[in-house]
Amino acid sequence: MTFLARRFPDADLPWVRLGTGPTPVRELDGFWVKDEAGFGDGGWGGNKVRKLEWIIPELHRRRRRVMFTVGGIGTHWGLAAALYGREHGLRVVLGLVDQPVDDHVREQTRRLDASGADIHRFRSVRSLRRTAPLLLARYADGLRLPHYVPAGGSTAVGSLGYVETALEIAEQVRAGLLPEPATVVTAVGSGGTAAGLTLGLRMAGLRSRVLGIVVNDAFRLDAVTIARLADQTAALLRTRGALVEERIGPRDLVADASWLGETYGALTPEAEEARAWAADQGLELEPVYTAKALAAIRGSALDGPVLFLQTHGPR
Repeated sequence: MTFLARRFPDADLPWVRLGTGPTPVRELDGFWVKDEAGFGDGGWGGNKVRKLEWIIPELHRRRRRVMFTVGGIGTHWGLAAALYGREHGLRVVLGLVDQPVDDHVREQTRRLDASGADIHRFRSVRSLRRTAPLLLARYADGLRLPHYVPAGGSTAVGSLGYVETALEIAEQVRAGLLPEPATVVTAVGSGGTAAGLTLGLRMAGLRSRVLGIVVNDAFRLDAVTIARLADQTAALLRTRGALVEERIGPRDLVADASWLGETYGALTPEAEEARAWAADQGLELEPVYTAKALAAIRGSALDGPVLFLQTHGPR
């Protein structure tokens, strides 16, 4: 049973188990790490699987058989959606946009090609947006269009995965496994993880503040945007029968884009240094998201205790 189900036993919150929690926490060189790498029972792990635990049953609830979603050509989200969606009877269509290519992206591209998804590549976000209506029509199941899920699974439904994780963190604090964090740091590529955490921490009664390290410049990802998604998630919970009184605004979190580099997917020296350091500590990060978030921790004076959410799930 999920923490949300325990808290709201009469709410209509369909969920499917795709991973095993709670994920571990440990202290590391002056800050704490919650390692999501092992979350996921097969195919792929990390924070994308947390979101899919709520998104996949929502598609079944709506009687949709096709999921259409988007990302860069090295998307972890797209790979997780393809693998777990296929396991649960969904056809997954991916619209992928070019991004800077390195060895990590090449390996991701190879895995995506072998994932069983229907893949369509585009040179730019603009060309993807122009073609999206044709793709939706092409993959219609009778009169039902594919269910569109934005990049990263960052919808009100997907964000429930990190409301759940925030409640899990609160349980670990109560159990004495880590101190109550003053700052919870996560990479922000589409906003759903930071939004869910912000709402969930408030629901749990923790004073922790989310610091989102923005790694994507393809669309707006400031505190206003993330807070709006968090508030939409709270509204969704209320419509499903959960008594949620919290209202989230932009002052409830911080979004910092200063660690992005030139563009989405671009390497930065600070991230490469953080990634190499993490490898010596037994943490496997990737250069686009988690290495930049860790670089921010190592390069900033943050209110502590600091909890780093390690969201990369290598397989």
